[in-house]
Amino acid sequence: MTHHVEDTRVIAEDAPQYNATLVKRVDHTADLASIWVKLDGDPVPFEPGQYMTIGVFADEKLWQRPYSVASAPSVAGTEGYEFYVRLVPVIRFTTLLWRLQPGARMRMIGPKGKFMLEPEDSRTHLYVSTGTGLAPFVSMIRETQAQGSPRKTVVLHGVSHASDLGYRDELEAWERDGSYPVRYVPTISRPFDPRNEGWTGRTGRVEAVVAEVCRDLSLRADRTVVYICGNPEMILNVERALMDRGFPEFHVKKELYWPKGKSPTA
Repeated sequence: MTHHVEDTRVIAEDAPQYNATLVKRVDHTADLASIWVKLDGDPVPFEPGQYMTIGVFADEKLWQRPYSVASAPSVAGTEGYEFYVRLVPVIRFTTLLWRLQPGARMRMIGPKGKFMLEPEDSRTHLYVSTGTGLAPFVSMIRETQAQGSPRKTVVLHGVSHASDLGYRDELEAWERDGSYPVRYVPTISRPFDPRNEGWTGRTGRVEAVVAEVCRDLSLRADRTVVYICGNPEMILNVERALMDRGFPEFHVKKELYWPKGKSPTA
């Protein structure tokens, strides 16, 4: 049985620190990118769902922020650690990160976090996220696939615009060719925005959609475990919707971007 887990990403100052290099970057949109960071020495093991603090040097200062790892632990030694990052247009960590090119020196701290898969859990896994909160679930899917132990999975991912649907091609490919037992359910919160013209999928915020997804896919509380990653308000609203469908609290694991009652910069 799943134990109730509520984890908050914080800068992991108390964890080991490592020198590292930015080895690759792929821009998905003007403000969404995937970056790969590789340690100078041997790779550090982590569990899918955990996060690491990545640091950028600027103005004789180390700027840091924690991010969930999107890559599988099994490729840390060859490809490095993949992070899915959104640009926040103010003078802080991400604006500095956006200026870097491959070869830039960085700092890594971690891993940290309790937001991990339960061992030998045969229930259907419902992953609920918004924006870059999808990253830990991509890591979970990639690693269980690499281990040859895939889990029946439903991925509910909410964004404002269809162009923000990170890893969409990969998730759709898994679903289409059957290489992983996943059902991909993207939803758009701003259906009337011109940027979403032509979108024919689900619309609405994840907290408004999660109940109908459970109904449409026959996700029963006694046969489903739920993992949620994102901002505290979204998580609280999704939990309420799930409890209305009979999901007990101990069937839900969650990772908050920041502590409840705090702002993103607190």
